[in-house]
Amino acid sequence: MSADDLEKYETDMELQLYREYKDVVGIFKYVVETERRFYLCNAVDLKVRTEGGDVYFEVTMADAWVWDVYRSARFVKNAKVVTFRDVNIEELSKSDLEVPKDSDFGR
Repeated sequence: MSADDLEKYETDMELQLYREYKDVVGIFKYVVETERRFYLCNAVDLKVRTEGGDVYFEVTMADAWVWDVYRSARFVKNAKVVTFRDVNIEELSKSDLEVPKDSDFGR
């Protein structure tokens, strides 16, 4: 497999993942971003922990979808992430999820 073939394959996989994201985003309430992954979920709990002077974050999610092109199953019942890096959690509003009917997205 050439480098061009690999790049085309990865581009196609990302496009499929984006299309899946567009199909499922409307069923979720929260967006969670960590340094390694992007999640959609319907329940999220963030706890700040300290141990030995270090601060880390423990994020627990339920009913989640994981943005990961290499996962065969992106829907997970429960997920727990422990990280020393930033965590961004946003609640989605329905207006954020609606794509105008006359847009050119996805065509």
